[in-house]
Amino acid sequence: MKIVALAGSIIGSKTKTAMIKVREMIENKYPEHEVTLLDLADYTLDFSDGRNYFEYDGDTKYVTETIMGADAIIIGTPTFQASIPATLKNIFDLLPVSAFRDKVVSVVVTAGTAKHYLMAEQQLKPILSYMKAHIVPSYVFIEEKDFFRKEIVNDDVLFRLERLIEDTVLTSEAYEIIRAQKDEEYDF
Repeated sequence: MKIVALAGSIIGSKTKTAMIKVREMIENKYPEHEVTLLDLADYTLDFSDGRNYFEYDGDTKYVTETIMGADAIIIGTPTFQASIPATLKNIFDLLPVSAFRDKVVSVVVTAGTAKHYLMAEQQLKPILSYMKAHIVPSYVFIEEKDFFRKEIVNDDVLFRLERLIEDTVLTSEAYEIIRAQKDEEYDF
């Protein structure tokens, strides 16, 4: 299985810290799966202009094709102005409407305060649903107080990240079985 851990911002350290931890947890618990960390701060991406994702060049082509090639995606996003950052929205705009069909997508949100807890429900999940994702219902919300010196220091957050990863992997494996059974129904 190919899993993408996407750090959806080009500034700050908390979302990147969380997604590095997610990658480490996947590598430790599921070494048989391939995990790729895409930190948007490491890439220079074009703004979406309506082309198909495979028509772009360079970093934009690499990032979009890596996402499209994934079986599961764990999206990490900070909260900016009570919503997702423009860099993450641009990723969604670069991809086709049904980009997440047959993909399991889960979410990690970082924010300064608990006031933004429902941002994922109100802003991000509707976009993922529109793009046909199989969304893991629960998500991990991490506040600023849960970090210290670019480390997650709240054991409950670490436990919830482990559970989110497990839910993502198990859901993806279950959908793979369902797809295989459906494919067997066809005569060709």
